[in-house]
This record gives sequence, C-alpha cells and structure tokens, in this order.
Amino acid sequence: MIRAVESEQHASAPVLAAYSYCEAVTGQQARNFAYGIRLLPAPKRRAMSALYAFSRRVDDIGDGALAGDVKEARLQDTRALLGRIRDGAVEDDDTDPVAVALAHAARTFPIPLGGLDELIDGVLADVRGETYETWDDLKVYCRCVAGAIGRLSLGVFGTEPGARGAERAPEYADTLGLALQLTNILRDVREDAEGGRTYLPADDLAKFGCSAGFDGPTPPEGSDFAGLVHFEVRRARALFAEGYQLLPMLDRRSGACVAAMAGIYRRLLDRIAREPEAVLRGRVSLPGREKAYVAVRGLSGLDTRHVTRQAVRRRA
Repeated sequence: MIRAVESEQHASAPVLAAYSYCEAVTGQQARNFAYGIRLLPAPKRRAMSALYAFSRRVDDIGDGALAGDVKEARLQDTRALLGRIRDGAVEDDDTDPVAVALAHAARTFPIPLGGLDELIDGVLADVRGETYETWDDLKVYCRCVAGAIGRLSLGVFGTEPGARGAERAPEYADTLGLALQLTNILRDVREDAEGGRTYLPADDLAKFGCSAGFDGPTPPEGSDFAGLVHFEVRRARALFAEGYQLLPMLDRRSGACVAAMAGIYRRLLDRIAREPEAVLRGRVSLPGREKAYVAVRGLSGLDTRHVTRQAVRRRA
C-alpha cells in the first residue's frame, strides 16, 4: 500500500502556482489523459499533471524540428534536471514550474523517478531513428515510453490495503502502458511514416507484405494491411486483458482514472479493428461524448467489478 507522506495543505504558494501551470499544460495538450485524471482527488490529480508536464517536455524535444545533436543535448539537460529533482535540489522558488511541481509530487508520493530516465532513453531511441525487428525488441521501447509511465502513475495511485496480488501491481501497470502504446502506434502509423519513423516490428511487416511502409492513404500494393492491423490488435487486446488486473488493487477514484484512460484507448482500438485502413487516411479518434461516457463508466466501477468477477472465476 502507498500513502502520501506530505499533505497538500503544506504546499507553499509557489508550489501551488507550479501545479496550476502543469494542470494548464495537461488540460491543453493531454486529451485522453485529461479525461482520466479529472476523476482523481486534487493531490493525486496535481501530481499526475506534474508527471505529464515533465513527460510532455521530453516528448516535445523528441518530436521537435531541431537537429538530432541538439535534441540529444537537450534531453541530457532534462536528465540533469531530473537528477536535481531526485536529489532534492529544486527549491520552491525555482524558476521552472514543472521542476517545482514534480519535486513536490516526489516528496508527497513514492514516485519511482527512474521511470522518467527510461522515458528519456526511449525518446533518445526516437531521435537516433532506431527500428525494431521483433515484438520483443519493440517491447523494450514501449516499456521505456509507456510502461514506465504506468509504473510512475502507480506511485501516485498506490494500492489498497490487503489487495490480493498487490506485489504484481507494477507489472500490471507496465503491461497496461504497453497496451496503450501499441494502440498509439497503430493509430499513428501514417503520421509516423511521414516523419520517417517505423515502430511496428519488421518481422510483422514482412509477414503481411507491408515492408514497403505507409507513405500514402492506401496500403502497399499486394499487402494484407488489414491482416497486419488485426494481428497487432489481438496482441494489444491481450495486453489490455492482463493489465486490467491492476484495477481491483486500486482505490475507487484511482481505479476510475485508470479505467477511463484505458477504456478510451480500448475503444479506439476497437474502432481501428473495424476499419483498419482508416489509420492511413488520418488520425482515428473518439468523440468527446464517448470519452465522457467511458469516464463515467470508470467512476461507476463497472470495469473493476468485471475484472474482479473474472478473477474469482479463474480461482474457482
């Protein structure tokens, strides 16, 4: 079980201002993420916003238009800042609001900040143009850029006292991150190709005749693009099924947050499965009303109860 060790009422005015900045960044840029964290109590919501704002900074460096060597230097500067946060060397009056907020969040919750080092490693792989031959290779990358975020988030959420199997909670959080990242990869396959990036494993691309890549609104000639997408969808669904075992280990509002975020991506995956070629014509997304429905469903505990019933049947 994880408990806060410093109540938010002790946060100084500069810290609260720094959190407000991170919440604004999250609200403007997070989209799917924001729907989930709205369901959290204020201290956890603010800590998650600080994690998001720092992670967004790392991602923006990788996705920006700077030269590769400049990106690498900035990522190393960001790693040095993370080191200062880890060492308790960031004061409340520091001029960087993201650093101030994350430093306070790390004092309040047992956040495994090494996960942000992993995120930086993953974005460095993007900057260097790394590709992946097999699913095992891609999993390493996904664990850096998404699995680590799951484990960081678990540091904020904590687990319920006496939760069965709670020692496996970090594993499930990591797996859920992989499910979300693989869904992202499928959704963004055309956009990534236009940016010169290929994430899907080369083995899978070859198996379905898609090694030529995705540089247009139609699949490569003679390929089984739908077969490729359905193959990856099945893999992602298996990851979701395993990762959802985290839900019964969380308190009601943390579980609702996770169920909402994962549920949005799960529905997005279903939409991609129904019309695979849509990802080559533009970004597939869910309307706001559907995201809101998923958030309400998460808050109701329906997903958690479903996972619990499945676990009981497996043990019977």
